[in-house]
Amino acid sequence: ERELAPDPAGLYRKLRRVDVTWRRDLVEDSEIAARFAEQQQMLCIVNSRGHARDLFGLLREQGQEGARHLTTLMCARHRREVLAQVREDLKAGQPVRLISTSLIEAGVDVDFPEVWRAAAGLASIAQAAGRCNREGRGVGMGRAVVFEAAGRKVPPMVEAFYAPAREVLRQGFDDVLGLEAIHAYYRGLYWRQGFEALDRAMLPGGDELAIIPAIRETLRDLDFPFERIASAFRLIDEAMDPVIIPWDDTAREAIAALTHAPVPPAGVQRRLQQYVVPVPPAARAALLARGAVQAIRPEAYGDRFMVLIEEKAGTLPDLYDPDVGLRIDLDPANRSAESNIFF
Repeated sequence: ERELAPDPAGLYRKLRRVDVTWRRDLVEDSEIAARFAEQQQMLCIVNSRGHARDLFGLLREQGQEGARHLTTLMCARHRREVLAQVREDLKAGQPVRLISTSLIEAGVDVDFPEVWRAAAGLASIAQAAGRCNREGRGVGMGRAVVFEAAGRKVPPMVEAFYAPAREVLRQGFDDVLGLEAIHAYYRGLYWRQGFEALDRAMLPGGDELAIIPAIRETLRDLDFPFERIASAFRLIDEAMDPVIIPWDDTAREAIAALTHAPVPPAGVQRRLQQYVVPVPPAARAALLARGAVQAIRPEAYGDRFMVLIEEKAGTLPDLYDPDVGLRIDLDPANRSAESNIFF
């Protein structure tokens, strides 16, 4: 093996800007809200859209200045507008108390003096820490806090990565994002599980499929079980259904073009992508049943284009909150689904 970066330890020491603290006790939302009240600028990243909404609601009830919220229950154009205001206020030294799902870890350039991150793998913790003291403008190190939320079970998909991270956090490394800690984390995540655990996949009926042995067994006849492998592989456990939000005039013009044109105009679907909110199929069915969404030309497009109905032209209904996005939580049947959606 050959190290690609020169002097990784030296580079890390020069670039390190954050101290990570792990809270061993369960943390209540009320404590996080109290810390927000103490900090004029702070970010908290949680593991589900439902938790983000509830925690933001607590800050909003308390009247905390600069409270904001980011989730994929907001369409992409809406999120960009929120982020633009967040960056402007951070730069101006205004209060910014932001609660987000993990979407903010995907290349979003923001810089907070303090970041809290709900239980996650070290890769996610490192991404969260990358939003703390990012530009090195603070005096000393930024502060990142890893915590387990009281009353919120760590989702199974997150627990698979948090379990080895928890072991690293317990070992008391001086820096849990240092090279030694990261090495220990990936040793626990991959190597200790063994080849069989990494190869395991579940078929839709609940049967287990060991992919590599299945290929080996069929190698002689070249009769590979591609169909079974394809059915076992799911990048996303539950597919989401899109709901189009008429957020601004650009969205309304695209919706009108779809409604009246004999075929979808060139580029209109691409323009509408920034106005889509992904929801569980049951949630979209419930919105349809209550008359909150309708299909655009179902005779031509089926259920491909489902749009949230405006109360009157240019006015979104109460179901789309300008602070939290689409309120599918108002239907009790959708609350449990929201607890398992991480963006």
